[in-house]
Amino acid sequence: MTESHEFRDVTHFTAGAVGSPGARTFFLQAGDAERMISVKLEKQQVAALATFLRSVIDDLPSPATPDPTPTPLSEPALAEWVVGQIAVGVDEVESRVILVVEELDTNASDDDEDANPILADVSLGSSLRIHLTVDQATSFIATADLLMQKGRPPCRLCGQPLDPDGHACPRLN
Repeated sequence: MTESHEFRDVTHFTAGAVGSPGARTFFLQAGDAERMISVKLEKQQVAALATFLRSVIDDLPSPATPDPTPTPLSEPALAEWVVGQIAVGVDEVESRVILVVEELDTNASDDDEDANPILADVSLGSSLRIHLTVDQATSFIATADLLMQKGRPPCRLCGQPLDPDGHACPRLN
């Protein structure tokens, strides 16, 4: 079922992971006084969003909290759907960062010759629209940075993540 949620007065916004490094499932959570939504996404999406938010915040006139506190994931984290696209906008009047998170379209096909090009950009999946303060965005960045540090250490030769049992390093071939 397609649902759209908008959070204007956000009380909870974070990313988190469940599981051990190498087998973690990543979540994005947003909530207000009435409801909480958790969606599943990839580690790279968390890292990219944090990097992009950092550049957006640097361009805003409102200063962020100097030492943000990471926000923990609210348990249990049960994904309502899987994230496909994330768009970021700025409301300069309100000094807010606006995220639009859309569900991954698992029915789309690049080979679909009958697809209507006019309707190609219309999202038929669920979506979240989240209005964040600068401090909430800064807290998300701190949380994402911690998540990335808790991952598997990289191989010193190739940079790929090391499994507990090691890995087949392509540089040693």
